[in-house]
Amino acid sequence: MAQEDGDPIRKARGWMLAELAREDLDLFGVGELEERIEGLEGEIARVRAQIERKRAGKAAADAFFSKPG
Repeated sequence: MAQEDGDPIRKARGWMLAELAREDLDLFGVGELEERIEGLEGEIARVRAQIERKRAGKAAADAFFSKPG
């Protein structure tokens, strides 16, 4: 399907992480790198919480739809 003028280009999931990994860390100071680590740790916590929500939802669905006995 052709891209029409004015339509936003859809980027693949995870593209921001790929871009982040390509950044030249030599350009950052120690403080900036420490801030980056804090931000990444926050994102890791957010992702882990989402995984737990999804696991809990799947467990609830499995329990609901499982055959008794």
